This record gives sequence, structure tokens and C-alpha cells, in this order.
Amino acid sequence: MIKQIAPTDMAALMASDGLFAVFDIRERGEYNDGQIANTTSLPRSQIEFRVGELVPNRKVPIVVYDEGGSRAALAADTLSELGYQDVAVLQGGLDAWTKEQRETVSGVNVPSKAFGERVHHERAVPDLSPQELKALLDSQSDLTILDVRTPEEYGRFCIPGGINVPGGDLILWAEELRSKSTVIVNCAGRTRSIIGTAALRRLGLTNVRALRNGTMGWVLAGYQLETKPARRAAAPESMGQAITAAMKIAAEEKLAWTTPDELARVNGKAAGGVNYIIDVRAEAEFAAGHIDGAINVPGGQVVQRADDFVPVRNAKIMFISNRSARAIMAAYWYAQMGFKNVSVLQGGLEAWRLSGRPIAAGAPLSAALGFELAKPAVRLIDGTELSKLIGAGSSLVLDVSTSLEYESAHVPGAKWISRGWIDLKIPELFPDRARRIVLTCADGWQSIFAARQLARVGFGDVLVLNTGVRGWTATGFATAAGLDDCLVKPNDVVLSPSIRGSKEDMLNYLNWELTLKR
Repeated sequence: MIKQIAPTDMAALMASDGLFAVFDIRERGEYNDGQIANTTSLPRSQIEFRVGELVPNRKVPIVVYDEGGSRAALAADTLSELGYQDVAVLQGGLDAWTKEQRETVSGVNVPSKAFGERVHHERAVPDLSPQELKALLDSQSDLTILDVRTPEEYGRFCIPGGINVPGGDLILWAEELRSKSTVIVNCAGRTRSIIGTAALRRLGLTNVRALRNGTMGWVLAGYQLETKPARRAAAPESMGQAITAAMKIAAEEKLAWTTPDELARVNGKAAGGVNYIIDVRAEAEFAAGHIDGAINVPGGQVVQRADDFVPVRNAKIMFISNRSARAIMAAYWYAQMGFKNVSVLQGGLEAWRLSGRPIAAGAPLSAALGFELAKPAVRLIDGTELSKLIGAGSSLVLDVSTSLEYESAHVPGAKWISRGWIDLKIPELFPDRARRIVLTCADGWQSIFAARQLARVGFGDVLVLNTGVRGWTATGFATAAGLDDCLVKPNDVVLSPSIRGSKEDMLNYLNWELTLKR
């Protein structure tokens, strides 16, 4: 039987120096609307896919919560089945926590964004308005605009003339930027441009300023973004200087080191603790060669989204890059954020390789926990079989992809529902347990777990489209698009207002960032 923990006891756990993780298992949109401070979003539909990486030691205490309903208990059951030995449900959920007037916040990645606002305030990080930047562009000033977002974000749009240098790579460019007249750093909103500017100033640059409110501020000022930029930044030539500068920061900040021998001893072993081994290089670099067991979180994202990747409090965190420069900057920021046990792999991947230890290649396959147990019990069909069933008109077709995936492409006639709700809502909406249900998703994985959930609540005729919508399209069948047939509110995905939002949404978001605690 799953144990429960009272709000008072959970608050004491969260104030302790022990190892623990607290997960909000509701939909991402619900979490965005309001959550317990300093907890991590792990929706039910993502548990099997992410928890093995997030909590590698299955003895670590885990608390899960929802609004006070039944989803948390179901999530706790899943975690126990996956081998987690100390799982509890917050008694009364978020509602009980709120009634006791304990701290709650709204938004995503709140700890990192609040930290960014604190850095901006305490270090007086210089910035300029969109209007001031536009005047500089119009005057054809000697100007370098660095867009520190991910390559995917940059590929959609950027400030005119901007060059993509993801935030974690800025140290590699610092020496070359030193000779520029004016350097402007921007992201979508505030945090990454503030941290990027502060990082370059920590490296001694005085010619750098943040674009106030990023691309959203630019749009709100009435200016046009450049769409689908094709520019690619040339590799910097100042690697030696970057390492020297990083080593200087490591010494001044008294950052800890982990030797290759020490890493080899702890890699893959929980041994009563938790070790996060984080490679902060770009995805392509990581795929070309990395230490087995490391996770890849490029440096700008590892600071921007710390709570998404390091949910176990007081865990050991080890950062890796080629020769330690980028890893040092990540460790520096984590130390500034208050993480207590942070270190850098001494000599980086190069030292690991020179020690004769193996290097893995390719993107690691993150198999979902429990998949091998769930799949044998599922009845798979192909696209041709599904097409015949749809033609017969007697089957209920459900898509359990993300709402974004469903909106982009789904089997015609399929209704969307989040897997986090399927075993609770489908019995209410379609009480006939003998009805045939066919499950689809983007690739077939979520459908396997959804079929198991439906079987557990009594549905005896559940089929799964093998390899999902991708298999359907590969067979030559057409897809539909749009969010026109959803059984629950599609709030599983939270997009930045810079990607899909009105000007009012952008303004509200920026005002929210400004209200975060300093």
C-alpha cells in the first residue's frame, strides 16, 4: 500500500540535507498554473520515459502530488512497479498544501528564472531597450548580436543579423568578443540573456549588454524578426584562451574537481547516493563521442532548466565538456544557484580519453522503464488493419501523443486524450468495457503503456497501432491535423509565448518574470 506524507512532514523533508525528490505528476499546463515551490514537473505520461534518468538510485525517497485527486496514487503505483522503494503521496495534494498557506509559485523553471532576476539586480547587469538596439542597427554601428537560445529556437526566428551562440558556448567566444565595439546578448525573454551577459562580464568583458526582454521585447516594440536565419557561426579560434580564463574562474571560485579515476569509480553506481553526470556540449558533439552514463544538457539549458534535470536535492553533480572550459562555467553557475555538491571532470573528455577509458558514440537510447513488461501483453495491428476497422465504424480510436504531435498529424477520426488521464476519463466517457479501442501515438511507445492502463480498468478489447502515426504514414495512409476532437483540455505542453502567443501573452509573461523573487 502506498504511504502518504502530511504537508508538515514534506516541508521538513524539503528543508533537510538528505536526498529526496518531489514530483508534480499533473499535466505541464497545470504545473505552470501553480505548483509547490522547488518541485519538479514529471507528468504521469512521462514517468516511464524520464524517471530512470532523473532518479537513478531507486532507494531515494520520492514524493508525488497532484491537486488532491487520484492521479498521484496511480503515479506512485507506477513508480513502485518500476522498482522505486520509498514512494509517498502528499496527503491532500496541492490543495492541502495551499490551505496551510505554504509556498506556491506559477510558471515553469521558476528557480532558474528567479535566479536570473537576482543576478540582474545584484550585479547590475547592463541592458538596452529594443528601441536603443534598433537605433544602433539603423546607424550601422559596429555591432555583434549573439542569440543564446538553442539552435532549434534560433532556426525559427531571430533579431535581424543575430548569430546563434548557445549560452553554454559563450566562454569559447569570449576572447574574440573582447575586441568588438558592442556585443548584445539576447534570448526569447530575460533569463538566458541576463546569465549570458553576466557570464561574459565575469570573464572580464565590458562591451557586452543584454537585450531587455529579448525577442519578445523586440516584437512588443513593433519591430520585425528575421525568420529562418541561415547563418552559422564559424568555430572560434580562442580555445586556448577560453581554457585559461575558465581555469582562472575555477581557482577564484574554489570549484571542486573530479578526476577520471574518481568518475570511473562512481559512474553507474548509486552506492547510497545520486550522481548526475552532465555533458554540457552541443548535441552533435555529444553524439560524436561521450562518456557512457552521462546525460547531454547543453550549457545554456542546464542553467535555464536546472529543476528539469536535477530533481534529487543534495545530489552530486559532475559536469563534463571537451577540456573543461564549458563545464567550469556550468559548475560556476550551479554553485551560484546554491547547489552544494558540484564538480568538474578534470581535463574533460580529453583527459578521460587519454586515460584509456572507452568513449561511447551516437545518441544514447533511453529505453522506457517497464516497456519490456508492458509490450508482450499488447495486441499490435498495422495500418492496413486499422484502416479496415475505421471503415467498419465500430472502433474507438484514441491518440495519446502530446497535443502538439496530435495537432500536427493524427489518424483521421482519432480523438485525443493525454495518457495521464486515460484510465480515469475513458471509463466515464465510454463506460462500455467491451467496446473495441485502438490506441495510437506518434511512435507507438505511449500507446503500449496506455493499453496497459485501460486493461487495468477493465477494457478487454484494446489494440495498438504498431509504430504509431509514423508507421501509418509510412504505409501510405493520409493524416489529419488540428485540435478539433480532444476529450480533455490539451494542457500537456507549455510553449513560450515567443513561439505561440499573442502580444498580451508576451507582456504577461515578461511581467511575471519581473515579479520573481530576488
